Amino acid sequence: MAMIEFEKVNKYYDKFHALTDIDLKIYQGEVVVIVGPSGSGKSTLIKTINGLESIQSGQLIVNGIDLSDRKADLNALRRDIGMVFQHFNLYENKTVLENVMLAPRIVLKKNETENKEAAMQYLIQVGLTSKTAAKPRELSGGQKQRAAIARALAMDPKVLLFDEPTSALDPEMIDDVLNTIKEIVSSTDKTIVIVTHEMDFAREVADRVIFIDQGEIIEDDPVEKFYTDPSQPRAQKFLSKVLIHK
Repeated sequence: MAMIEFEKVNKYYDKFHALTDIDLKIYQGEVVVIVGPSGSGKSTLIKTINGLESIQSGQLIVNGIDLSDRKADLNALRRDIGMVFQHFNLYENKTVLENVMLAPRIVLKKNETENKEAAMQYLIQVGLTSKTAAKPRELSGGQKQRAAIARALAMDPKVLLFDEPTSALDPEMIDDVLNTIKEIVSSTDKTIVIVTHEMDFAREVADRVIFIDQGEIIEDDPVEKFYTDPSQPRAQKFLSKVLIHK
């Protein structure tokens, strides 16, 4: 079953054509990684999935909700989609535990005991039990991102989106976050979409790799085919550049 379905989707910023005729199906339980050069449209594409970016034409259906319909219920959509951003987006005036508990309390109306127990389990999962009372300013970048991952998991979403989750981190923090995501991928049946520049990580976790360039999907392959035998010259050139410098 397709959890996410793009059909001839176009996105513009004024006259700039950011996404061009995107056709893409992502199936329930699939892990799809989106790669491509900087400025290619990767983050724009992932943000359309939860309605953070609107589309101008085509059809985009996510978990049965048609985002090309202006009356689409975005709140209902986002209840089932967790998103992890580049820059964490934590509430600075709340503790780590409060950040994780906030959305389930407000949106899901969870009672406090159940909510706290669940939040603690997610913080165990991301290795942050010693930081439950800390405010975001007291955390390293990697710890902030792991807190953000726990917050996304706390809504028990059907779809998890990661928008370049390590791009704002110092190099020594990157592995902790990538290992946390790997653990989640291996232990869940959620549909997961990841935008990343971390090519070794992408090869480890993906079922499929989407290569996007200048707003177009150039390659859509099972992971090993993408890394060993991409069919399009632009994908071949991209891989030759990013893999030779590893």
